[in-house]
Amino acid sequence: MKAKKLSLMTAISFICCIFFASFATAADSNPLETWKPKFDPSGAKYTCIVSNVSHPVLTGVSTGFAIRDKLWEKTNGQIYIDYKPLSILGGEVEVLNMLQMGAIQGMGVSSVAATNLGPRFGLVNLPFLINSFEKLDKFVNSGKLFDHYMQAMEHQGIIGLDITGYGNYGWATTTPIKSIEDAKKVKFRVAEAEVNQLLYTQWNLNPVVMPWPDVPTALKQGVITGLDHTPSVCNITKKFEVAKYYTYLNYAQGLFIWIFNKAWFESLPPNLQKTFKEVVSEVCKDIREKTKQQEIVQINQAKENGIEFLSLPEEQLAALKEKGDAVHQKYAEQINKIYPKKTKDTEDTYKPENFLLEVQQYMGYK
Repeated sequence: MKAKKLSLMTAISFICCIFFASFATAADSNPLETWKPKFDPSGAKYTCIVSNVSHPVLTGVSTGFAIRDKLWEKTNGQIYIDYKPLSILGGEVEVLNMLQMGAIQGMGVSSVAATNLGPRFGLVNLPFLINSFEKLDKFVNSGKLFDHYMQAMEHQGIIGLDITGYGNYGWATTTPIKSIEDAKKVKFRVAEAEVNQLLYTQWNLNPVVMPWPDVPTALKQGVITGLDHTPSVCNITKKFEVAKYYTYLNYAQGLFIWIFNKAWFESLPPNLQKTFKEVVSEVCKDIREKTKQQEIVQINQAKENGIEFLSLPEEQLAALKEKGDAVHQKYAEQINKIYPKKTKDTEDTYKPENFLLEVQQYMGYK
């Protein structure tokens, strides 16, 4: 069972790695040239290597560079964030292991792969729970709920500081979807993740589990006729060149969670630890706002290029939400589990009997 789970997570990581690396086609042949620091980092007292699988053309991924520059300024050149996006360091499961061992110091990990070391992080993947920018802001500002969520990996020696994302999930399709009956005729590409597959099974739709590199050809050849993804991703990666329709669902958000090796972080002087946390928080808050704007821009660009945006009737969205509740029930135990911390100094005093239920009630989920 353990080997099977590891194999699954490795596959998910590989898919995420290839998927996000594909954004390179939307930028220059040497995209990182644009992001070089405008300062000489050689004099830094502390270097923090941070990984991400994606491309900084997505606002949520550019977080690492924004943290780098602001932290350099706020610490007067004492800390240098050596940010390595585009899967430079490998797939997410591999990099998570490097982070845990201290070979690197930080990571902007996808919420899908994050469950490998912190099952509680899977909370944001549940359908219709934290499924809008407004709800995400509300959750981030929830105090003990968000703090508890961000401690999902502390038992692994990893601390979580904040989150950014890449928009709301819906359907990009080659034929218009105006009803669930229309959706049943579509072959949806979904990622190799248990939550996604279970959700589409509950919806009684036709999921096709497929690696992201296979999507362009499969879409053109009609092997798939729809994508489960966000407007920004579909527009930036030119999927709208084939899939001319987009149906709003907004059932979940694509997120990156910014995590760091706890031992390394605590090796910093207290004043730098404080500055580090403040900078990550400030940058992530700003990036989340910019991500909202990026989605608006990408949708408008798509509309200008002839993409038709559609919505399901409210009662049918409610039906999808009701069926999707089975996913909440299946993963509740994993999300609710409380793990002992490696050190008592950061022991989480908030130990809810049913964390998922408290979040559901706070978010107004019914």
